Amino acid sequence: MASYISVPRDLSKVKTKVFMNLTKRQILCFGAGALIGVPVFFLLKSSGNLSLAALGMMAVMLPLFFLAMYEKDGQPLEVVAKHFYEAKFKRPKTRPYKTKNYYALLVQQADVEMEVNRIVQNSRKVDSEE
Repeated sequence: MASYISVPRDLSKVKTKVFMNLTKRQILCFGAGALIGVPVFFLLKSSGNLSLAALGMMAVMLPLFFLAMYEKDGQPLEVVAKHFYEAKFKRPKTRPYKTKNYYALLVQQADVEMEVNRIVQNSRKVDSEE
């Protein structure tokens, strides 16, 4: 019996896997999460409450997990967060709709050309009278 392997149509979306089917970004974020989360666990564990220690470790490691795994429309979390910040806080809330009235520009250009023609004709009349 023949077996088939699915091949994605858009090869630009394929990410190179480095180790254990993880990308470099995921390995880096998980490693940083472990470096921060494990000491936090042991520090909170010394207080005696193991459940609190586990919750504290998860709370510290969760942002790094989201940095490693979350993608929206092919963009990682920090890019999505940057766009959200700019849309909500940095840019103005109301954006006035401005258009260029090309008809008005054509009318203005025609008026200028008529004025130039009138000035040229008046200067020709003055030159012919002299």
